[in-house]
Amino acid sequence: MANKDIIAIGGSAGSGPAIKQLLAGLPPDLPASLFVATHVPSRSPGYLAETLEGAGPLPVSRAVDGQAIERGHVYVAEPDRHLLLIDGTIRLGDGPRENMARPAIDPLFRSAALSYGSRAVGVVLSGMLNDGASGLYAIKSVGGTAIVQHPLDAQADQMPLAALEAVEADYVAGAAELGGLLADIAGSPANPTLPPPESLALEVEIAAGDGAGSDELRRFATPAAITCPECHGVLSEVNGQQPLRYRCQIGHAVTAETMVSRAHEVDEAIRVAMRVMEERLTLVERMAKDARDTGRFAVAELYEERAKEYRGYASTLREAALMAVRMGRPMRQQEF
Repeated sequence: MANKDIIAIGGSAGSGPAIKQLLAGLPPDLPASLFVATHVPSRSPGYLAETLEGAGPLPVSRAVDGQAIERGHVYVAEPDRHLLLIDGTIRLGDGPRENMARPAIDPLFRSAALSYGSRAVGVVLSGMLNDGASGLYAIKSVGGTAIVQHPLDAQADQMPLAALEAVEADYVAGAAELGGLLADIAGSPANPTLPPPESLALEVEIAAGDGAGSDELRRFATPAAITCPECHGVLSEVNGQQPLRYRCQIGHAVTAETMVSRAHEVDEAIRVAMRVMEERLTLVERMAKDARDTGRFAVAELYEERAKEYRGYASTLREAALMAVRMGRPMRQQEF
């Protein structure tokens, strides 16, 4: 009988302390392998594995492409590569970013679900937005186990809350309890594995870097009138899965929540640019007036021409701000 022996852990903001607590609660003879993916910048030196070494009794190391998976070992994702589990080995995928991140949590969870079925255990920890929710949905869809850090225990509760909205979690626990919980689960009999959806294998291939054309994308997604925030291509809505998410033909994946968050970042950038431009306009108009008052008419004309240019930029930014309001993303009144 198959046992639960593949534990995939994902986190983002605030997940570091939770991972250390989790590892500290594990026994040295844990009959399972652990895989950790967190959001790190692409140019990060990638010291997470070294930071976690010694946090618990299990050995911790950076994941290496092509290495065999050993029980009782913790593997940590490398910066700028998706951590994937394929055919009993670790694969570091160079596929497109998901939810603006690489490594992302969803690809790790999906690969665990595809390769190990009900043997897979997914753990979502503290973090912003909702990476991990879709992957946890995939693990549950094949009969695997879903564990979520309690939102009230997480430094950033958005990822745990999103995971709980997407799936019916098997366990919800604080970080201090997760190690003991995983110790009890590891090696226990797994449920029968359910057939994975066709899209699961395709999405794992995309994360590995094998690409996906429009024909493959149409097999599990429907074109939508939304553009990709990464490459500005047409996005397609993934069918019948939670949470609501999209993919483009290049393969970038993004959830609706991440798209909304990105839109607010753009709104904030517009607000800052508009304030800076209006300040410049005020200064240049004052400089033009001072030049005319002192008889420097040629200089005044130059400043007046520049003020005209700045006034046009300010008008464009104001139109963009008003467009955001019409699209349902109201800015504060003082921003106008």
